Amino acid sequence: MQAIQSTFDDLGTPLAGVTFVVVDLETTGGTPAQCGITEIGAVKVRGGEVLGEFQTLVDPAEPIPAFISVLTGITDAMVRDAPRIDSALPAFLEFAAGSVLVAHNAGFDIGFLKAAAARVGAPWPGFPVLDTLQLARQLVVRDETPNHRLSSLAQVFGSPTTPDHRALHDARATVDVLHGLIARVGGLGVHTLEELSSYSSRVTPSQRRKRFLADPLPSAPGVYLFKDGNDRVLYVGTSRDIRTRVRTYFTASEQRSRMAEMVRLAHVVHPIVCQTPLEAQVRELRLIDEHKPRFNRRSKDGRKAMWVKLTQERFPRLSIVKQVRDDGAHYIGPFRSRATAQSAVDAVHEVVPLRQCTGRLARRGSACALADMGRCGAPCTGAQSEGDYALVVAECREIFTGNARPGADLLRSRLEELASQERFEDAARVRDRFLQLVRGAARAQRLTPLTRSPEVVAARRSDLGGWELVTIRHGRLAGTVVSPRGADPMPYVESMRLTAEVVASPTPERPSALTEETEILLRWLESPGVRIVELDGLWTCPVGGAGSVRRELEPAVASAHEVAGFDDDVPHPTRPGRPRRAGATTGRAGTPARVSS
Repeated sequence: MQAIQSTFDDLGTPLAGVTFVVVDLETTGGTPAQCGITEIGAVKVRGGEVLGEFQTLVDPAEPIPAFISVLTGITDAMVRDAPRIDSALPAFLEFAAGSVLVAHNAGFDIGFLKAAAARVGAPWPGFPVLDTLQLARQLVVRDETPNHRLSSLAQVFGSPTTPDHRALHDARATVDVLHGLIARVGGLGVHTLEELSSYSSRVTPSQRRKRFLADPLPSAPGVYLFKDGNDRVLYVGTSRDIRTRVRTYFTASEQRSRMAEMVRLAHVVHPIVCQTPLEAQVRELRLIDEHKPRFNRRSKDGRKAMWVKLTQERFPRLSIVKQVRDDGAHYIGPFRSRATAQSAVDAVHEVVPLRQCTGRLARRGSACALADMGRCGAPCTGAQSEGDYALVVAECREIFTGNARPGADLLRSRLEELASQERFEDAARVRDRFLQLVRGAARAQRLTPLTRSPEVVAARRSDLGGWELVTIRHGRLAGTVVSPRGADPMPYVESMRLTAEVVASPTPERPSALTEETEILLRWLESPGVRIVELDGLWTCPVGGAGSVRRELEPAVASAHEVAGFDDDVPHPTRPGRPRRAGATTGRAGTPARVSS
């Protein structure tokens, strides 16, 4: 068997092969925007060997404060004939080219160097930076030294150079500190630049030792499943590069505390390569729904969504339900929680005088307080006939399924009334409730046409050329493929359609897909650059529907909340892109677009 040479992408960059330039500065003060550099000292090392040194005094073009001269020993007379920064900085950048910059409290030194580069109009090369102070805080404990100053660490690691606030001396001492820290992390299994840059004491040795789980994974888009020793799925994720993403679970770049426990239990990572990022999103959602992994927080409650129902009875009312049924009633949603669904119900009751009692009106009874307040016509007492109540129900039904503008106008009148009474908090509460209402109604109005369409074929240009082709049937991803750059995509479209999943027509009790999957597909269809290739069905949305009202309300609510200093406690859905046919109310969608190579 022929051995295959691993690449640096696979293995990382060995520390022994990294060129470090350890730099230290002396300055006239502590603010890069207002103070200048008086000295630059640097040492270039690789594999523990010193390759060269750089040192120069710098004329800061301003007097050096007396206390700085006492601290550093650098006086105005010493820098009078020194080069200005516009000469010294390019020389340093040439010395450090292609290296990793290292400094003790790197934010200070690198901040001054960047500010100097901006001042003289020199582009900053974007060096990788390593901070020995941050690394020492994680590796050197209080029992060894009372603090992490350079002078203290130089003693801990036995540096022959004593830091004395002269740039080159301090850089030499920092080199010894760097080598001492690298020796310590080497004993913890850190052997590459990437591992050192992301090192954190929060990452346990056992967590680091499981890096091998990422080795056989492909560098391709798709889904990955962490599994325990009993083949149970612990966690499902998605990435454009599976191998690179899984590696991060064994470094400090993974900040979620529960992931350390997940990695401890993991025995294998199973990859599923996907044709497109869209397919990966959908597969992730389905796998989470199927396996209910204990370490996935999002998407596990997709089947716990709530709907608001306008009941089908003599005097209809609003009800919050967990399931849509084929009973002739009107539904909006789904809502992500009962609280948001209740907000939508409360919003309807603010603008439409529907009855709020929950029982059947079989007998005439006494009117409730809402009737006295003019918030209900009191059909329970016979004061409101069935025909008059039907007009009220029609207003609610229109918000649910058709034109939401009248409801928005009623809301506006209600807000003006509350504002005139200086009840501004009540007005804000009413407005936010109405926003939840139109979000739920808009979601239903946007999703329903897609779930009723037997087939939608769409295409979008791939980042690598060619086309991402997608087949959607009744709101479910049925197939996807990528056509190569320069190839005619239509044969790929036909092949995809013939091999796509057969999806039966959905019923309210048995939808074809999770609502969240249909929302993912809808967002993709509405994203820039997507073309509809073929459409079997009707894809329409009311001109004055809840979606248009929502787009008007959301910016106002976000702006008001920003001014008030608090955030909406309900996540905002991704805003949809431009509709395929602006202004359409009924009828078949526009002419399918032809995609070309």
